[in-house]
Amino acid sequence: MGFNKFGLSDHVLKGVTAAGYTTPTPIQALAIRPVLEGRDLIGCAQTGTGKTAAFVLPLLHRLASEGVQQARGHHVRALVVTPTRELAHQIQDAVATYGRFLTLRAISVYGGVSMENQLKQLRRGADIVIATPGRLLDHLQRATIDLSRVQMLVLDEADRMLDMGFINDVRRIVGALPPERQTLLFSATISPEVRELAKRFLRNPEMVEAGERRNPAETITQHFYSAPKEGKIDLLVHAIAAEHMESVLVFSRTKHGADKISRRLERSGIRSMAIHSNRTQSQRQRALDGFKQGSFQVLVATDIAARGIDVEGISHVINYDIPHYAEDYIHRIGRTGRAGASGDAITFVARDDQQHLRKIEQFIGKKLSLKSYPGFTPLPVEASQAHRAPAAHRPAGQGSGPAQSGRPQHADRPHQTARPQHSGRPQHSGKPHASGKPPQGEKTGSGGRHGKPEHRRGPRESKEGAWSNQPYHGGRGRKRHR
Repeated sequence: MGFNKFGLSDHVLKGVTAAGYTTPTPIQALAIRPVLEGRDLIGCAQTGTGKTAAFVLPLLHRLASEGVQQARGHHVRALVVTPTRELAHQIQDAVATYGRFLTLRAISVYGGVSMENQLKQLRRGADIVIATPGRLLDHLQRATIDLSRVQMLVLDEADRMLDMGFINDVRRIVGALPPERQTLLFSATISPEVRELAKRFLRNPEMVEAGERRNPAETITQHFYSAPKEGKIDLLVHAIAAEHMESVLVFSRTKHGADKISRRLERSGIRSMAIHSNRTQSQRQRALDGFKQGSFQVLVATDIAARGIDVEGISHVINYDIPHYAEDYIHRIGRTGRAGASGDAITFVARDDQQHLRKIEQFIGKKLSLKSYPGFTPLPVEASQAHRAPAAHRPAGQGSGPAQSGRPQHADRPHQTARPQHSGRPQHSGKPHASGKPPQGEKTGSGGRHGKPEHRRGPRESKEGAWSNQPYHGGRGRKRHR
């Protein structure tokens, strides 16, 4: 069955054809017709199965069909709420692609960037707004967006929004919408919490489900390799080189871990970039664009940041850190093996990760085989750490004797095992510096532990990982930030 069987407008069909699509995916085949009929809908399908087009196509059709009766000007008639700015970008790109022959205007609203540009776009008017909850609430509180004419509401990636704690934000947003509207909810998994959310906001919804929620796509080959925690980075470098991987998505559990992995890959000659919520929007976009264009061989990401990654041709997904939740495992590996292409999913399993491996087995109902990576022998802990240390920070005389202090030794300054300190000030030998500045590399007393600057939380970091301009109003015993 082709897209022309749904009754979509000629302009929408023209956009679909121009994008190169001829046959709908299972979730699109199930969801488009009831949405065109005006039904509320719950759509469930695995990541990478075309959920975005399943709601964008009928949304464009409805707005374009009713556009003839609309007064001149653009008013927000469709609202899409999604958990991350990457997903907001992805949905806006889909609207622009499929709606290229329409006169509808769409904008995305998310945190991490200046509100001024968003305010200018909102003043010019928009038919479709794609927003993350935190920044949308900022605009609602400032009365800079009018949602009184919204006819369609889409809650995208509902399970992830609940995981990220957006439930109260979503309630406030829905409370600002007209009660007479069409509401669509799409999710990769349908948990009891998602069902409760649907029961609250949807009216007699039709439920459509494509594929088995607990099974990854058949085009993905799964591998599980045992690796000591300290040897994972060496195994990662070895595997990328041994298998000649070209487009690799690596998952780290933490933002600090993502940065650390990326730096080590770069030192090993592997072009890499990390993406997570501490990155600015421009940094995240440059990383995604570079990965899509092949400028970076590896993209290292956290789960939240990766939910909006829509890159064709990812050959390998590597779980450097095994996910704590089995559902996240399905989301992660769904980034490869898309659109019928084959892909490989590799998971590193340390001794402490066995319980999470068992959870994945229980979730997908399949016994998984844990093996050693062929041709790889982990280095001893001491040798591995010395191998990873930058040359400037390796102990003096490495290879000829034991390390003394962990810092380079100078011929004119014998090593001292201990130096007495007086009055808490650093002791200097020789002549004082003419500039009055401390020598390079000495700590001046500022910064946090180990001389590194301490991270201070700003006014309010929104849940989608972006800095919000909204003042902090909550928290017992805490000062408000202006």
